[in-house]
Amino acid sequence: MSPAADGPGAARARRADAEVVIVGGGAAGLSLAHRLTSTGIGDVTVVEPPDGPLRPPERTWCHWAAGPGDFDGAVSASWERLRVRGPDGSTVVTDPSPMSYRMIRSGAFEELVHGLLAGRPKARLVRGTVHAVRQGRGAAEVACTLADGGRLLLRGRYVFDSRPLPVLPPARTVLLQHFRGWFVRTAAHRFDPGIADLMDFRVPQPRHGLAFGYVLPLAPDHALVEYTEFSRTPLTTAGYEAALRHYADRVLRLGSYSVVSAEQGVIPMTDARFPRRVGSSVYRIGAASGATRPATGYTFAAVQRQSRDIAAALQSGRGEIVPPPHGRRALAMDAVLLRCIDAGRIDGPSFFTHLFRTVPGERLLRFLDGRTTAWEEFGIGLRSPAAPMLRTAAELPFLRRRPQPGGGAPRPEENPR
Repeated sequence: MSPAADGPGAARARRADAEVVIVGGGAAGLSLAHRLTSTGIGDVTVVEPPDGPLRPPERTWCHWAAGPGDFDGAVSASWERLRVRGPDGSTVVTDPSPMSYRMIRSGAFEELVHGLLAGRPKARLVRGTVHAVRQGRGAAEVACTLADGGRLLLRGRYVFDSRPLPVLPPARTVLLQHFRGWFVRTAAHRFDPGIADLMDFRVPQPRHGLAFGYVLPLAPDHALVEYTEFSRTPLTTAGYEAALRHYADRVLRLGSYSVVSAEQGVIPMTDARFPRRVGSSVYRIGAASGATRPATGYTFAAVQRQSRDIAAALQSGRGEIVPPPHGRRALAMDAVLLRCIDAGRIDGPSFFTHLFRTVPGERLLRFLDGRTTAWEEFGIGLRSPAAPMLRTAAELPFLRRRPQPGGGAPRPEENPR
């Protein structure tokens, strides 16, 4: 199979077989394709949307990691220090070394992985619109229309589907992390490129949930400035714009600036249970499989772990093909926190500010990534408001998971944080 995108000749093909078919070429799909082809696991075909309205706009993905990684060539910026600002303006600066906070733009990531796949003889990239994924006898089938209008039926021993779910699974709690960000240029130097503001609570708080600013400096006069809410309902674009103007003008006091570009999205934060196997040969990956951490919205690091786990399972022939992206303890703690925020039992800005103030940076980031020990989590729990947390933990087992009336997230593949 050719590693390059299919041309007109290939578009006339009616049928093709592969060991693995990956539906979707975002962070989850391309990360898995890279991992599988780098370990030499069979033929891998990735189906991506063609250029046009079905292809998502440029996105920003952030994660924390220690040491070199496979995608360092796509990292556009990184920070060794992180800052949280309380509602009163008090600041907490943490050094999470040996980890750093890293930004990846989706365009650079796709270009990097496409280049890697082009050099691997068992990789194939197809540009097409997927209409159906169905289980067949002994294999799964992916029906798609290619960019030139031709139709292709792909048969795979394994099919990994990263497309967003049309409807979220039943849940006890669903909050939305919704945001709009500006890439700004300032007339004067207003930013410190050595420190990232993860949460700035010096913004008006909504009646339900919480809100914060988010600043990733790229240069002294260039940064991503974002307004984010954790609440039940997204704002209108006009509402985000008003909140961003207030944050940039009244809080950050940027002075004269221009908006170079903008991005906007919605990410579900939910205690729903996401099925990972939907056929004998069909699996979900990425956010569609529950890779998004419910209490934070971070996904990129979990996608990398998931890709490694899938490659290891296919290589060894043992264990679950797609194991749970997050451990049971992490999901249980997230369910309690989401319920506390949704019910208004804790003050979100105070909770997060206190957590960053009292827990060492490296340990806290491992906690947010679900990689702490039970003893470390017990220590972090002692720094949380005990009464509302215990009350919520006691009631959760008696609450029914309810079907969700709305659809999935408009841009679910990765949180831009």
